[in-house]
Amino acid sequence: MKHLFSLAILILLPVFPGVMNAQTNSMNTKTSQAENQTLSAKHQSIVTISGLTAKGDLRKLNKAINGGLDAGLTVNEIKEVLVQLYAYCGFPRSLNGINTLISVLEERKKKNIKDEVGREATPTADTGSKYERGKKNLETLTGRVETGPKTGYAAFSPEIDVFLKEHLFADIFERDVLSYTDREITTISALISLGGVESQLQGHFGIGMNVGLTESQIKQILSIIKSNVGKKEADAGRKVLSNVIASRNK
Repeated sequence: MKHLFSLAILILLPVFPGVMNAQTNSMNTKTSQAENQTLSAKHQSIVTISGLTAKGDLRKLNKAINGGLDAGLTVNEIKEVLVQLYAYCGFPRSLNGINTLISVLEERKKKNIKDEVGREATPTADTGSKYERGKKNLETLTGRVETGPKTGYAAFSPEIDVFLKEHLFADIFERDVLSYTDREITTISALISLGGVESQLQGHFGIGMNVGLTESQIKQILSIIKSNVGKKEADAGRKVLSNVIASRNK
């Protein structure tokens, strides 16, 4: 998609991910998702949790987190979703989500419900430049090699380009608790729910398809957002998806 690289990055500007393990995880997920045209129960829960966190509806989020745990998401997987969201909808929404998760776990503990904590992120063995690692991860996400001189925001504000490459696409996206597909489901769901970020959503629809999401699965994300967040947000997201599909079919 034309200008996909720029669109994928610009989502960070209003508010504000891999090493081999993450890339392998992503490619495995890509294969399995291509074979399955519907989202798993876990992925459906990620959609709802992400959308409600972005929207700030903590009452519904409490119920969604309970549903996610019941669907088999580990505590660390949900926590990772909420941590990633600070890069897309800000620290206040992310922290409110994490505090809601804490409350849910306390409530479930009182009911003698034992939830699987799950594994921690594998420490990266790559000691190379974080900037170059982040750049490589971003190229994997977009399917596009970054070449030539910096343009746009990267030329105007080179420090933000460094922050994005080193922090988001190295520090965060290298964490293998979630696959690239999981992370794009998280991001797409949040952007649809936020509204007013159509160009960034367009970029992430493209990335989502590049890392294994099918058109049917993205439409399912929109349906879940419609049911749990709002019809207006889902309808706006559908218009963006139509443009992406039309562009890819040219």
